[in-house]
Amino acid sequence: MKLVKLDAIDSTNDFLKRLSNEEQTQNFTVVTAENQTKGKGQMGAVWNSEIGKNLIMSVLVKEFLVNPNQIFNLNIIISLSVIEALEALQIPKLSIKWPNDIMSDNKKIGGILIENSIKSGGSIFSIAGLGLNVNQVDFENLPKASSLAVVCNRTFNKEQILFSIVENIEKHIGDWDTTAQDLWSFYTQKLFKKGIPTTFLNPGGKYFMGIINGVSPLGKLQVRLDDHKVADFDIKEIQMVY
Repeated sequence: MKLVKLDAIDSTNDFLKRLSNEEQTQNFTVVTAENQTKGKGQMGAVWNSEIGKNLIMSVLVKEFLVNPNQIFNLNIIISLSVIEALEALQIPKLSIKWPNDIMSDNKKIGGILIENSIKSGGSIFSIAGLGLNVNQVDFENLPKASSLAVVCNRTFNKEQILFSIVENIEKHIGDWDTTAQDLWSFYTQKLFKKGIPTTFLNPGGKYFMGIINGVSPLGKLQVRLDDHKVADFDIKEIQMVY
């Protein structure tokens, strides 16, 4: 693993993307920053972080995905690698709010954004970005956010967490052919609100009730509706209200 440490950058995802385009960048190269001025989340959301307090990182993954239909496999690996690293630190009540938010109880402590690009020849390069709230304790006007420090009432070593996450990623990618089914099952078990009646909102502004069953092979959220039918939803088609 090659580690690039930066004081400040617009986006670690964008920096690593530029780096991978300009030279033969080593697989699992990681970029971290103490401050990120244009952090991105799902659906173009902005992610803000207190300088020096949190883990801001991006990792390059190549030579794993060979088919666009397999893209969600990497989401499984990245999110579970984070969960396992945090479980080793005894962070309580961990779950994954589909597709890639890391939760402790009902508070968001981290978010993942994976950006994929298909190169000439068909190879897929992926940049997996993670913003993890580690030692930040002030979340004014962010009632659904928290951090490891708030949850556990102590400070943490950000670099130790980084190395643990990347070690998990490398292991799961190396073992994928024999462990894929188990990892999909583990991801499903860790889904936030799985099996619990939950309110959702559709793009038309209509609220409806449903129960999360799991995730489809293409990464769509599977929700059992009032008529007992299971419907698949893309990220733009559903919003959880909690």
